[in-house]
Amino acid sequence: MSAYVLPSDLAAANDAEDFSAIDERIILATQAGLPLTTKPYHALAEQLQLPVELIQQRMQAMLDNKQIRRIAVVPNHYKLGFCANGMSVWNIADEHIARVGKLFGSLDYVSHCYHRPRHLPAWPYSVFAMVHGRDRSEVQAKVTEMSHLIDALDLGHDILYSKRILKKTGLRFKAD
Repeated sequence: MSAYVLPSDLAAANDAEDFSAIDERIILATQAGLPLTTKPYHALAEQLQLPVELIQQRMQAMLDNKQIRRIAVVPNHYKLGFCANGMSVWNIADEHIARVGKLFGSLDYVSHCYHRPRHLPAWPYSVFAMVHGRDRSEVQAKVTEMSHLIDALDLGHDILYSKRILKKTGLRFKAD
């Protein structure tokens, strides 16, 4: 397989095999993750015997068509030494949720941040932000920093610490 594929070669590859069959092969090969190499698309191309450009084109098309949601790194925080992971939960007035969520989501120690409905009176929290640290004191310090960042918008918060790792996987297909 050549490292460089001409546009005419892509067209020939497109005609040679139905896109749905190509997409299925790509999904089956990547559903457990992309190859852990410096050039994962090249490794995938070699495995599937397809041009790199075609794989990238088809994956982009599947993203655009919402057949796949995203391509992202999913780190194992525990293996990286971040063993005190805490979901910080925040009571934020509705009119400030988007601004606070965007701010929290931009912090390098927050892996994900989202809005969830309140369940009053027992659960006033509407913004959730996963904070990672090597120990609980580090997580607490980061949450305190977050509180200072939003000042009076913080109507109350708490930290729910992880007790175990849950295996996260998406939909899996079986090859025939």
